[in-house]
Amino acid sequence: MDHTDIQLLTILQRDGRKSFSDLSKELSLSRPSVTERYNRLMERGIIDKISAKVNLSAIGRDVVLFIQVSEMNLSFEKFEKLVVEHPDIIECYCLTGQVNYLVKAAVSDMAHLSRLIEEFTDYGIINSSVVIRSPIKDKIIQPIL
Repeated sequence: MDHTDIQLLTILQRDGRKSFSDLSKELSLSRPSVTERYNRLMERGIIDKISAKVNLSAIGRDVVLFIQVSEMNLSFEKFEKLVVEHPDIIECYCLTGQVNYLVKAAVSDMAHLSRLIEEFTDYGIINSSVVIRSPIKDKIIQPIL
């Protein structure tokens, strides 16, 4: 991966909808060269996918929270199946240490949050934290060279 590949990744992380024509102008490269670089980054798995980022508040999910789950009373496999299928869960991480899972959820309001927490108490000991703000929204990730 060279400097131009890194520039391409940076541009695409800011706006994944840019056309190859726009990318070629911004990078001062031919369109076929940009297309080739893009395809190579896709083939190598460096670009995982291009997708739309949804504004959670705009779809009625104004409350974002993290739930720590520990001392679980069901298998990791069953828990993971539950969170994958749960409409309010947007991320889930299996952790080392005393906490088994860190789950990120987005709900409509405090009543919705209360129902979700109540549901999760069936799975083990939980601790929840509501997000007040996030200083990092969509950070541009640079490769480690």
